[in-house]
This record gives sequence, structure tokens and C-alpha cells, in this order.
Amino acid sequence: MPYPPPQEPYEPPYEPAPAEEVVERTHPRIRIVRTVNALIHLVRGVFALVLAVHILLVFGEANAANGFAHLISEWSAGVSLGLRNLFTPDNEKFRVFCNDGLAAVIWLVIGAVLTDVITRIGAPGPRRVWYRRRSYHG
Repeated sequence: MPYPPPQEPYEPPYEPAPAEEVVERTHPRIRIVRTVNALIHLVRGVFALVLAVHILLVFGEANAANGFAHLISEWSAGVSLGLRNLFTPDNEKFRVFCNDGLAAVIWLVIGAVLTDVITRIGAPGPRRVWYRRRSYHG
């Protein structure tokens, strides 16, 4: 019994979809909030990084006369939030780790809290929620 000849697979005619212009409009206040938050993240990140590099240079016993080490030491003194002599153990490495490490953590916390407050106040719409009321219907 002979088999019928194979049929070509059915392909529907190609019709391109109508072109739609998609315009995503971001509320201007959201753009401002995002820009301010990005700047805050940048500043807090740079300050925390400078403090961390200073800790690494002290642990590595870097030459204090070196220009880079001196720059980092001076800059970290400026962003240490007055915590340079908060802890005074005898070991210099541990003292720098505690004081500059605490300052770096505080910078990160300050930046996180500040960006959260700015987002809550500046963002329009449902993201601006300080608390939610619960209604109990029984």
C-alpha cells in the first residue's frame, strides 16, 4: 500500500504587528528623588571606602610618608565623624579598626536612613506610607 506524499507544514501568512509607540513617563518628583538618592549613595559609599582603605593601609603597615597613604589618612580623618579617639586600646591596628570601622558603618546607616526618608517624603503616590491603619470588622 503506497503512502501518500508528504504535505508541507502549514505556515500562516506573516503579518507584522502594528507599531506602537511606548512612552514611559516618569513622574518628575521620582526622577529627583532617584537622583538625590544616587548622590547620597555615592557619597556614603566613597566615605566608607576611604575609611576601609585607611584600615587596610594601617593593617598592611603602609609607609606614612607615601603620598597616597598620606592622602587617605588625611581624608579618613575628615570623614571619621569625630570617632578617631573613641576607642583607645594599646594596639594601633585594633584602635584604627574599631574607630574607622564604626565610622564607616555609621556612614552606611546614615545614607540608608536618609534615602529612605527622602523616598517616603518625596515619592508621590502609594509609596509614601508612614503607617497603615488596620480596620477590624467583625
